[in-house]
Amino acid sequence: PEKTAKRRAKHLNVHQAGKSDCGVKSNIKSIPGVMTIRGCAYAGSKGVVWGPIKDMVHISHGPVGCGQYSWGSRRNYYVGTTGIDSFVTLQFTSDFQEKDIVFGGDKKLVKILDEIQELFPLNNGITIQSECPIGLIGDDIEAVSRAKSKEYGGKTIVPVRCEGFRGVSQSLGHHIANDAVRDWIFDQLESDGKSKFEPTPYDVAIIGDYNIGGDAWSSRILLEEMGLRVIAQWSGDGSLAELEATPKAKLNILHCYRSMNYISRHMEEKFGIP
Repeated sequence: PEKTAKRRAKHLNVHQAGKSDCGVKSNIKSIPGVMTIRGCAYAGSKGVVWGPIKDMVHISHGPVGCGQYSWGSRRNYYVGTTGIDSFVTLQFTSDFQEKDIVFGGDKKLVKILDEIQELFPLNNGITIQSECPIGLIGDDIEAVSRAKSKEYGGKTIVPVRCEGFRGVSQSLGHHIANDAVRDWIFDQLESDGKSKFEPTPYDVAIIGDYNIGGDAWSSRILLEEMGLRVIAQWSGDGSLAELEATPKAKLNILHCYRSMNYISRHMEEKFGIP
């Protein structure tokens, strides 16, 4: 069609010798709320960082489309029984409707948290991955998380402010997810004195490997054959207990720099882990 051809014409050009740029307009920001080839902040948090953590339930909090789009689209392999102690391939969504946009979705969030506790009592924690409408209407997911965590006897519930419009690529979602681990996992450990992990001199953590097709398992085998003890995988085939143990590691081995440099820098500065 003529309209499409006009738009696409900017995507193709001839590179001329001596020029640094051929003028192609392909690397431009995507429009929030429009499905493009590029992910958003929600995709970076839910689809990359948090989603592969197997023993936590990850709620796509908002309309069903984002959860459906992110559901089961990556081969984050894990060991466990789905629906019992592992939840990676299940989709949990609060299925926002128009009335939730108008009147707020906190009550719906409380309801889904209660349902998850009843239907999947062996989950070790819950994350709330917020979609665009949550930030636009100003729902207080942090207050709900604190109240429900207390009600469930101190269960780890992590609100993640990863609304898609916050970043028009996945990258900011990685950063937001890293900060959520810092604020809602690490900082809670310190205040509660929860960590009972016993370290050894040879403890390492694999950071930024999502076990896509089982690649983190291969790395783990090699490291363990060298005599090291892998205490955590972030986050492919990973668990909440592994996240909690990581501040005791002697070395963080960073695979995907782009997605996990933030938390690695934090651990180096705060815990002295190189």
